[in-house]
Amino acid sequence: MRSLELNTTANIAAPDDFYERLIGMHRDLSPAQSNAANAALILLLANHIGNVGVLEQAMAIARQDALQAA
Repeated sequence: MRSLELNTTANIAAPDDFYERLIGMHRDLSPAQSNAANAALILLLANHIGNVGVLEQAMAIARQDALQAA
């Protein structure tokens, strides 16, 4: 499998519109349903990406961001 580098530069044509849709996905969900929706979205996108190296890079960055936010 070819190793790829995670693209961390802005790559969404209308990021504000996407953010509104992402927030809308959670509208009227309980906290448990919201967590389940997040988990399902992560797994769907991970499957779409399909490259474990890229996914590991993304997990490492997300974890580091969370640690720094605390």
